[in-house]
Amino acid sequence: MTKKPDCKTAMLNIITLVRADFPFEDSNINICGDSCVGCPKKLIELVETEIMHWESELACGETPTFQDISSFAKLCKNVRRGLVRNGLLS
Repeated sequence: MTKKPDCKTAMLNIITLVRADFPFEDSNINICGDSCVGCPKKLIELVETEIMHWESELACGETPTFQDISSFAKLCKNVRRGLVRNGLLS
C-alpha cells in the first residue's frame, strides 16, 4: 500500500500536473474566435493567479488545508473542461 502525500506535497503535485497540461504559453488563447465558450484567456489567467498564490504560500511555509486542495483541484478541473470546449486541449 502506498502512503498518501501530505497536504503540501499534494498541492505541489496538482500544480505540477496543471503546469504540464495547460497551455499557459499558447498564443491561441489570446485570440477570440467566432464561437467562444468561456474566455480561454481569462480561464488561464485565473488558474495562473491561483498557482502563483499557492506557490507563494508554500514558499512561506504555509500548509494548505484539504478544503484548499479540493477547491483548487475543482477549479482546475472546470477550467480544463472550458479549454477542451474551446479546442485548446483534447
